[in-house]
Amino acid sequence: MPIAVWIVPIVFIASLIRSTFGFGEALVAVPLLALVIPIDVAAPLAVLLSIVIAAIIVAQDWRHIHLRSSLWLLLPTFAGIPLGVLLLGSAHPFAVKGVLAVIILLFSAYSLFGTALPELKSDSHAALLLCGFLAGIMGGAYGMNGPPLVIYGAMRRWSPQRFRATLQGYFLPASIAAAVGFHFAGLWTTTITHLFLISLPAAVVATFLGRFINLKLRGELFLKTVHICLLIVGVVLLAQAIHRT
Repeated sequence: MPIAVWIVPIVFIASLIRSTFGFGEALVAVPLLALVIPIDVAAPLAVLLSIVIAAIIVAQDWRHIHLRSSLWLLLPTFAGIPLGVLLLGSAHPFAVKGVLAVIILLFSAYSLFGTALPELKSDSHAALLLCGFLAGIMGGAYGMNGPPLVIYGAMRRWSPQRFRATLQGYFLPASIAAAVGFHFAGLWTTTITHLFLISLPAAVVATFLGRFINLKLRGELFLKTVHICLLIVGVVLLAQAIHRT
């Protein structure tokens, strides 16, 4: 059975999640793709698709991007990535993943079942730097930049449209930088290019469909859905950490 039979639906579902909520495709795409193709093919493929999805969303909704927030999140990310790479190569990378998972779970559970978190009515440079730095660590170690960015967006009470668009203002340059890194590391192969071209139509269709769904979402429902997604991320990360320790 051709590999494309598996890759195309995986890419479609992951792209739909990313386009609808602004994040989350790595949690779906990379583990599932790794079941049918090597991880060193799955990760670069996911990055290339991320560039396409982010570029389409930025072109569609650039007016909703909070540019200053994107920049302040992006800059500390580049400082956090090397630390994440070091943690990945350390003696206890999965212990670190477990700690991050617990933090995400506590935040999301508190947001869903506890009292409302204080709202950031304007950008907090300290929070932006911290979330951007943590995003870099998680991106460098596990390829999952999203959770710290989502936490900041939730505290800012961004609308679904601003939430989705602003995260893409961050993901687009971050994904381009990752793709350049894969290229210079010799990990961008003709196989990856071939699979990328095969799965590209599915990603594009899912991105437009995700925008339609996103426009139907409203603030309170959107935030609850985001926190539920974060809970799922935390559970998966914790399960991976326990399984590997």
